[in-house]
Amino acid sequence: MAEIVQQRIEDRIPELEQLERVGLFTRKEVKAMVKKVSALEYKLHRRIISKEDFITYIQYEINVLELIKKRRSRIGYTFKREEIEFTIIHRINNVFRRATAKWKDDVQLWLSHIVFCKKWNTTTQLSKVFSSMLAIHPDKPAFWIMAAKWEMEDRTSSESARLLFLRALRFHPDNQKLYQEYFRMELMHAEKLRKEQKALEQAKMDLGQYEFSEEIMKAELARVIYKDAIQKIKGADFLLSFLSIARLFDFTKEMQEEILLDLQSLHADDPLTWDFMAKRELEAESLPSSEHESKQTKALEVGRREERCCAVYEEAVTAVPTEAMWLRYVTFCYERFKRKSNNEELKQKRREKALAVFQRAHELSLLAESLYKQWLQVLLAVGRTESAAEVAVAAARRFSQSLDTWQSCLQVLVSVRSHDVPTLFEEALAHIKPKESLPLWLLRVEWTEETQSLEDTEAFFQKGLLSLVPAISVAMKEQYLDWCYRTGGVKKAKKVFTSLQESRPFSLAFFQKMIKIEKEQETCKMQNLREYYERALREFGSEEDNLWLDYIKEELNHPQGKPENCGKIHWRAMRVLQGERVESFIAKYTLSQTGHL
Repeated sequence: MAEIVQQRIEDRIPELEQLERVGLFTRKEVKAMVKKVSALEYKLHRRIISKEDFITYIQYEINVLELIKKRRSRIGYTFKREEIEFTIIHRINNVFRRATAKWKDDVQLWLSHIVFCKKWNTTTQLSKVFSSMLAIHPDKPAFWIMAAKWEMEDRTSSESARLLFLRALRFHPDNQKLYQEYFRMELMHAEKLRKEQKALEQAKMDLGQYEFSEEIMKAELARVIYKDAIQKIKGADFLLSFLSIARLFDFTKEMQEEILLDLQSLHADDPLTWDFMAKRELEAESLPSSEHESKQTKALEVGRREERCCAVYEEAVTAVPTEAMWLRYVTFCYERFKRKSNNEELKQKRREKALAVFQRAHELSLLAESLYKQWLQVLLAVGRTESAAEVAVAAARRFSQSLDTWQSCLQVLVSVRSHDVPTLFEEALAHIKPKESLPLWLLRVEWTEETQSLEDTEAFFQKGLLSLVPAISVAMKEQYLDWCYRTGGVKKAKKVFTSLQESRPFSLAFFQKMIKIEKEQETCKMQNLREYYERALREFGSEEDNLWLDYIKEELNHPQGKPENCGKIHWRAMRVLQGERVESFIAKYTLSQTGHL
C-alpha cells in the first residue's frame, strides 16, 4: 500500500512544482498539501474503505481547484491550465469512477459526479458517466431524461437525445414523464430548425447545403410520439399534458386542434374534459376593443364569458350526471364568486349562479361533502342565515358519520343562534365514535358557557367528567377548572382541584392551570405551590424535565421559597427522570445556573 501511495504522490510532483513556480501556492502551502494528500491517499488504499473517505478526498481536491481559480483571478495568471487544473480534474474523475464502481446503488454519488463534470466542462467524461449510470440504473426514468436533456441542450445533439428517449421507452413503456419530455424535445428541435432556416433566409444564403426536414419542422415526429403515447397510456389528464406543452410553441396550432378533437372523442365522459372545454371559454378571444374601454364594458365581457362557461357546464352535467362532474361545476362557480369585482351587477350574477348551482347539486344528492362547507360560507357571506342553518342540518344528516361535517354544521348553528343546537349536539354525539368526538365536546363547552345558565353549565361539565373516553375526561377537567375560576373565583377553583386531583386520567395542563391561578393571587402562598408541584410530579415526574426546573425556579424566586430545597429537588429529578430526559434536565439546569436560560 505504501508503494502505491508513494507513486501517487510522485505523480503530483510536476503539478505541485508548477503551482509553486507560477506563484499560485507558496512552498509552505505545497508541503502542507503533500502532507494532507498523503493522509487522504492512505485512507483510499486501506483494506476496508469507506464512502466517506472518498467523499472527503473529492471535496478536498475540489476545494483546491476553487482556490486555484480564485488566485488566478487575483493575480491575473491564465496559463499552464493543462499542467495544473486538467490534472486535478482528471484525478477527481478517477476517484469518482472508483467510488461509483464500489457503491453502484448510491444515486447521490452519481449525481455529484454529473454536477462536477458539468461545472468543470468535462464533456467527454460526462458522456461516459451518463452511459455507466444508465447501464446500472436503467430503472430510473429521471436519469434517462437528464441524459437526453444534456445531449439536447448542452451538446445540441438531437439525434443522441432521441436515441436515449427511445431506449428509455423500451425500459419504461408506460411512463408518462418520458413521453412528455420526448414530445417536448421534438418540438424544441423543430423550433430550432425553423429559427435556423428563417435566419438563413433573412441572410439570403443558399439553403442547398443545409438539411431542413419538412416533417421534423412541421412537428410530425412529435405527432407520432403523441399518438403512440395516448394509445399506451389512457387518461384525459395525460392527454391534456401534451396540449399544455404544445401551447408553448407558436407553430403547433394544427396539433393543438388535433389534441382537442382526440380529447373530446376519447374522453367524452371524463369530467376533466368538460371542465377544460368550459374553462376555454374564459380564454376565448373577444372582439377588438379600444384602449379606453370602460370598466363597465369589460365587466360585461367577463360576464358573457362566464355565461358561456356555465352553458358548457350545463351541457356537461346533462351528459355526465355524476358527483365528480357537479364537483367541477360547483367549484368553478364558487371560485368565480370569490373573485373580487367593483361591478355590482357582475357580483350579483356570480352570487346567484353559485347559490343556484349549489342548490341543484344538493337536490340531486350529487353535492360532495367537501363543498357543503363552501356553500355555508357563501350563504353566511350574503346574510342568508336561515338557509345556512337548514343546509347545515341537511349536510350533517346526509354525512352523519363525518366529524368535520358535524363541526361545520354546529359552528354555523351556534353562530346564527339556532334553537336546535342542543338537540343536534346530542344527535352528533350519537353518530360520531366516542374516541373521535372531543372537538364536539369542546364546541359544546364554548356554546354552553356563552348561552346557558350556571346550573346547566355545571351539569354539562359533570357529564363530561364522567366520560369513559380518557381524552374527553382530561379535556373536561381543564375546561371545568378554568370555568370555575372565572365564575366562582379562586376558592371554587381550589375546591374543584381538590376534588379532582385523585381522579385520573390527568393532563399536565390541568396542574399548570392551578399553579397559574395560585400565582395570579395577591397573596401567592409557596406552600400551595409546593402542593400543586408535588401532585403534578407524582403524575408526570418521570417524563417532564421542565416541570422539575419550574419547581426549582419557584423555590429560588418566590419570596417564601426555600433555596436550600433546590438540591433535594435536583437529586429527586435525577432519580425519577428516565432516558433522554435526564440529559435534557442536566443541560437545562446547567444553563439556568449560569444565567443562560
